[in-house]
Parts: sequence; C-alpha cells; structure tokens
Amino acid sequence: MPRSARASIAVPVAVPAAVPAAVIPADEPEAGSGSSAERSLRLLALLANAGRALTLAELAAQLGLPKGTAHRICTQLLATGFLARDVDERSFSVGPALRKLAFDTLNHGVVRGLRHEVLSELVRQVGETCNLTTLDGAQVLYLDRVEAQWPLRLTLDVGSHVPLHCTASGKLFLASMPKKERDARIDHLPLERMTANTLVTAEALRAECEAIAKGGYSCDREEFIAGLVAVAVPVRDAAGGVRAALAVHAPTARMSMDDALERIDALKAAAQRMSGLL
Repeated sequence: MPRSARASIAVPVAVPAAVPAAVIPADEPEAGSGSSAERSLRLLALLANAGRALTLAELAAQLGLPKGTAHRICTQLLATGFLARDVDERSFSVGPALRKLAFDTLNHGVVRGLRHEVLSELVRQVGETCNLTTLDGAQVLYLDRVEAQWPLRLTLDVGSHVPLHCTASGKLFLASMPKKERDARIDHLPLERMTANTLVTAEALRAECEAIAKGGYSCDREEFIAGLVAVAVPVRDAAGGVRAALAVHAPTARMSMDDALERIDALKAAAQRMSGLL
C-alpha cells in the first residue's frame, strides 16, 4: 500500500456551465418527424439505449430522418458535448455532457438516498468499504461509496475516475460488452502497468473478460494498487443490461482474495436490491 492510506483521484467531467440554445437545432418541420427538440431527444435516447456507438446512417435510418437532418443534429450536439466521436471517427457515442446529466439524475434526491442505504447496509454486512460505479467512456466513474471504519483504507471520492483494465468494476464493464465492441475497446485502451499484477496485453485482458462473463463477477488481484484486492458484481436494469457495478475492496492485510470471494453472495443480494433503484 502507499505510505498514505488516502488517495483522491478526482477527475471532473468537463461539461458546459450552461446549455446553449444551439443544443436543440432550429425548427425544421418535416412530415412525421416531430419538432427539432423531439428529434434531438429521440436521437440521444436511441444512442443511450443502443449501448454502443452508431453511425450517421444508422441514426438516420432508425429515426426515420433524412441524412442531412441527422447530420445537422449530430453536429450541434457534438459542439455542446452531448455527443462524441467514437474511436473510428465515423460513429457517434454519448458525450460528456450527456454522461454528466445521467450522473446527476442517478444521484438525485430520494432515490440516491435509498441507494446509499443499500450500500451502507452492505458495508455493515461485509465489514469493508463498498462502492457503486458506472461506465464513463473509457473509465470507471464512482457514483457512491460507503467507507468501513478502519484506520487503514483507500479513499476515492464520488466523481473519481479509475481505469477499466486493472479494476474489478472496470473489467466487469468490459466483460459485459458484446464481444466485437469489447475487442475494439480493448484495442484502444492504454494498458498501463499499475502494479506487478496488472494485465498489460490485450490477449490477457480478453481472456480475463471471457472468464468474468462466464463467472458473473470480477476480481482485482492487486492489479490497480499493490496490497489492495476487490470483487465486483453487476447491477442490472429491468432489461438485463449492466448499468452499474457494486464492489467491495480492502487491503490484503485485512482481506485476502479468498475472503473477498466469500462476500459475493452479499454483493449479489445488494445488487438485486440496487437494480430497482436505477
């Protein structure tokens, strides 16, 4: 473990302070296509629900819009951060402003309090720090966290980002992707060595993801921080999609990898309760 037991890796999501009027294209009445505001919202909803990047042709076809209209909408949403270019530059994915909107929605009001209580109860059961995370582009975003009351612990604040390739939650998100999307994502990840145990080849990471997909849980075997282990399970929405991950982590001085695996049943039960609060 580092000499300091506290580490903060807050990387705020860049988002415009205010949403300019240009977010919604000027009205262009078209038979059967709805207002420009509706078309923009339908495009964002389609992309968010697809779970993958979509090309301009796919967006236009699925929305029933002329390509020129879809292109104008995408251009304006790109300019305001609600869309982003995917790795191949021909496709569009959700942008940082849309992810920020989703983050704020997930952490709003009563529902956030209910999710936090599920997390708190889980910590009382397992006796170690637990967190709720989601996928944010090519990183893992911390949505919520409850700390166990131990003097030796690692702290990552809500809103912090951690890598995909060397964390339990990150590998879980990779494993939940369709194989084609997963392979493309891994090909573009910077597989930085964080510890002696970090998986730094695409082949090793792909094999790990296959095992995670079959097993239904993911482990961090001191891959992110030396002396720290973690286990994560998926939190699924009503359609069965992986929307978030629930994880427990602790220093090896208190919790071995075998000890962490014994907590999977408690994690899965909490994830089931959490799924109704997304």
